Amino acid sequence: MLDEVDEDWLARRYYGGDLPPEAERCLHLAAASYADSTAALAHLARAAEIAPGHRLVDLGHYKFHFYKADLGQALVYGERMIGHAMAALGVNHTDWRDVTPATADFRGLEPAPRLFLFALVAIGYLLLRTGRIDAGREALTKVCTLDPDDRFGASRLIAVADRREHEDELEEAGA
Repeated sequence: MLDEVDEDWLARRYYGGDLPPEAERCLHLAAASYADSTAALAHLARAAEIAPGHRLVDLGHYKFHFYKADLGQALVYGERMIGHAMAALGVNHTDWRDVTPATADFRGLEPAPRLFLFALVAIGYLLLRTGRIDAGREALTKVCTLDPDDRFGASRLIAVADRREHEDELEEAGA
């Protein structure tokens, strides 16, 4: 696949300029190498060496692990994304549970609140998928509080979890 990748594509500045160019190149190489997990992970690791703790490098790791169905590792990077989002919101605490509608305009289009909601939905989903139903429901319920118009779909994920839990109860009861 890398034989087919255009040098201009690898050199493009897609992420807005605050990520070092070589780290961004590594993220592009990781995407181009997706089918070869070993190579993709090597590119992601190199990006992390160049820009340790950068939100876009963490996002690249999150996406890779999520789409490879490595949900435990995706959750690790999803939690890092929550940290990045909270920093972008300017909050002086580290617990997403303390975020309230007064923290930011979660109904608007500003990037920081949207990143927070996206990351919290991701964490909620991953917690549900990894069997931590109560924790997943808690995260998704927080999203519903902050996103009453349900633009991020948290209520649908809660409904799926509720339906699954109900089906499990019926199976246990022998129905």
